[in-house]
Amino acid sequence: MGKRIDNIKKDLDLEKIYSVEEAVELVKKHATAKFDETVEVHVKLGIDPKHSDQMVRNVVLLPHGTGKTKKVAVIAKGEKAKEAQDAGADMYGGSDIIEEISKGKMDFDVLVVTPDLMKDVAKLGKILGPRGLMPNPKSGTVTLDVKTAVKELKAEGIELKSEA
Repeated sequence: MGKRIDNIKKDLDLEKIYSVEEAVELVKKHATAKFDETVEVHVKLGIDPKHSDQMVRNVVLLPHGTGKTKKVAVIAKGEKAKEAQDAGADMYGGSDIIEEISKGKMDFDVLVVTPDLMKDVAKLGKILGPRGLMPNPKSGTVTLDVKTAVKELKAEGIELKSEA
């Protein structure tokens, strides 16, 4: 190990389990890089992600955001498209956006769809799936409550999900 790691280990009790507050304080105390350091959190949930009823997938709004803004596209008809516009969606519409996506134009980070148009969007699975843009009811991107979904996604939430 390097000198930096050795210096950090001097202040740590490797047998002790630290609280979140203590751990964050120690990370801040030992931050020596010339950039903003990040922290990853891994939690052992004791679940089997192979079973669909044990999957964990959610969106969490952070109190101070992430510092990044997401471009949100909404595929909806009529009143729901108007709601998306009022909520601040960057792109909104119906079949016109589906056509743009099929041509390869995807200038957005998140796609929200109403359930009635999901059958049309499902045809774009080969395009959206590999990029991680396919809407999913569990992540809140297939919903009738377009206004709330757009506001939450714009509020810089992060997606949590279980992995194998």
